[in-house]
Amino acid sequence: MTNTPLRILFMGTPDFAAATLQALLDGPDTVVAVVTQPDRPKGRGKKLTPPPVKVLAQAAGIPVLQPTKIKTQEFRDELAGYKPDVVVVTAYGRILPPALLELAPHGCINVHGSLLPAYRGAAPIQWAVINGDSETGVTIMQMDEGMDTGNILLTAAIPVNDDETAGSLFPKLAALGGTTVRQALALLKEGKLTATVQDDTRATVAPMLKKEDGRIDWQKSAREIHCLIRGLDPWPSAYCFLHGKRLQLFAPEVLHQTSNVEPGTLLAADKRGLLIATGRDCLLVREVQPEGKKRMNVEAFLCGSPVEPGTRLFS
Repeated sequence: MTNTPLRILFMGTPDFAAATLQALLDGPDTVVAVVTQPDRPKGRGKKLTPPPVKVLAQAAGIPVLQPTKIKTQEFRDELAGYKPDVVVVTAYGRILPPALLELAPHGCINVHGSLLPAYRGAAPIQWAVINGDSETGVTIMQMDEGMDTGNILLTAAIPVNDDETAGSLFPKLAALGGTTVRQALALLKEGKLTATVQDDTRATVAPMLKKEDGRIDWQKSAREIHCLIRGLDPWPSAYCFLHGKRLQLFAPEVLHQTSNVEPGTLLAADKRGLLIATGRDCLLVREVQPEGKKRMNVEAFLCGSPVEPGTRLFS
């Protein structure tokens, strides 16, 4: 047991990782350096934009490293010069080589956005919503050479509300990840942090999402489509085609009513939303984003693009 602050090397890139970094900065330990991805072109103007972790680290006066190659001896030696006790990794975006996993006395600890061994991979938050899970959470894991296969050190769970989207869940899990990794580090200093081997037989995967994953199959139940729409909100979003043009759908609600028409048929279109027949029950959609336009409520959409009941929405 020790009260001496840990020397932490942090590795992460997006907003989700910035929440962990902020929690570490607010804690009793010392972040000695930050490693993040290089600045990338962003937006219509393709302006070179720093990742959120870099912005936060620079504001805190912490050294920032943005290597294009992480497997070189030179980079390992540079990191070793900071003498970290532990490396904390959250959504860095690259697989770490063994030389970095073994860099610090306490190794690399990862903040992952699921209750492992469920949802190993790049998109655990989205897939938990897509699959209709009632609960998700974060896992603090001792990293090894596999994809999210390391020993579990600590977990924390939260419910997934019925109207939850991936976008609304992200900040909740990001904050939970920061709080939980702080708890793990406190237990580490007390000598009370225990590791549990993952049960590989219960493992599921959460692969990176593609735009094509958002294509809606109206033959599926309203509940399945409801989960897909929420899980892909805000990106890449679920979509169908109306009059040959892509229409992205948001803010769904399942209505337990039957219809005798072909799934994908519009039953009603008014200020409440678009009521659509599915393979089981009906789906009410309150917000849409027409091709080439901004996201809007259905009432605004219908003002410029009226559609009649009986119209088919195609996959």
